[in-house]
Amino acid sequence: MTAISGDRVRLRPIGPADRVRVREILATPEVARWWGDPDRETEGLYEVEEGYTVYVIESGGEVVGLIQSCEELDPQYRHAGIDISVHPDFHGRGLGTDAIRALAAHLFAQGHHRLTIDPAAANETAIRVYTKVGFRPVGVLRNYERAPDGTWHDGLLMDLLDGELT
Repeated sequence: MTAISGDRVRLRPIGPADRVRVREILATPEVARWWGDPDRETEGLYEVEEGYTVYVIESGGEVVGLIQSCEELDPQYRHAGIDISVHPDFHGRGLGTDAIRALAAHLFAQGHHRLTIDPAAANETAIRVYTKVGFRPVGVLRNYERAPDGTWHDGLLMDLLDGELT
């Protein structure tokens, strides 16, 4: 697994030295609202699964977020999903957008024809960013995800086909 360069960010494989910074990002209220318990989420990022890759997002040598892909390896259904989190101090700078573009281009170059992303249906900021890079809504996943307070909320399934990346 090698680093991936965007126009403004560098994605590199997550390592043990990133654990404290990643937990710090996941513990911010703006991120924890969507991701859940920062300790459980951080540990989950270090569980090794085939087709599952986690990168930290670096800007100016600083870790500003994380992005991951989960690849469906069955040739009949080959595609990948993406998930991303950026520290709120770096929101609004285009770093998340650049990270998504870089990882999407990499995944398409690896032979995937379709990418998916599934933000909470109420996460308007994330949906706006995903739409900016070309993802389109596919449908609402009702009661899709349990929120940190224990309630269920809807998710929005979005996809991006090879050739649609903007």
